[in-house]
Amino acid sequence: MVQTLEQPKTVPIPRRRFTREEYYRLAEIGFFQGERVELIEGEIVKMSPISPLHGEVLTLLAERLWQLFGEGYRVRVQLPLSLGDSEPEPDIAVVPGKAGDYLHAHPTTALLVVEVAQTSLEYDREVKAPLYARAGIPEYWIVNLDGQCIEVYRDPAPMGEGFGYRSRRIYMRDERIACSYKPDETLSVSDLLFSDVQR
Repeated sequence: MVQTLEQPKTVPIPRRRFTREEYYRLAEIGFFQGERVELIEGEIVKMSPISPLHGEVLTLLAERLWQLFGEGYRVRVQLPLSLGDSEPEPDIAVVPGKAGDYLHAHPTTALLVVEVAQTSLEYDREVKAPLYARAGIPEYWIVNLDGQCIEVYRDPAPMGEGFGYRSRRIYMRDERIACSYKPDETLSVSDLLFSDVQR
């Protein structure tokens, strides 16, 4: 007799979610022991390692954005944003303000958030984009190192059961890119990606 096996049932596993205060306390007592982690919707997530290429692209982009925005803005590199039950540490967040404005609390929003993606591309698209959209961050860039392009997301809005961006445009190596807050000043995608350098 042939027996038909049923599909295995998915059993929900209870998960312990953490508040930002609990997350801070764990860091204070050395729980993470130097690991790079961030708090995403109450869960502690291990961050991807930074390759030399990732580091150079990140450094150059931070320099260019600082030149672009200038006084009255802070270009924060791999520092937290306090977004409700999440505390992501984007590669770059451009926030309004001056030196000393964030001594007592991290920013709760940004004008522009940038993630440099090599091994984290799907995570940056599927997890980080809805998170930033829900927080009302108007513009989000993913610097796609393997794809040699920059994905630009704009116009956050509710979508289905969550949040997302209504607009997505991909800028290729031979194009120039501008932030919507500084539309008249552009950056070369090729230069930002070090496209002419042998990998």
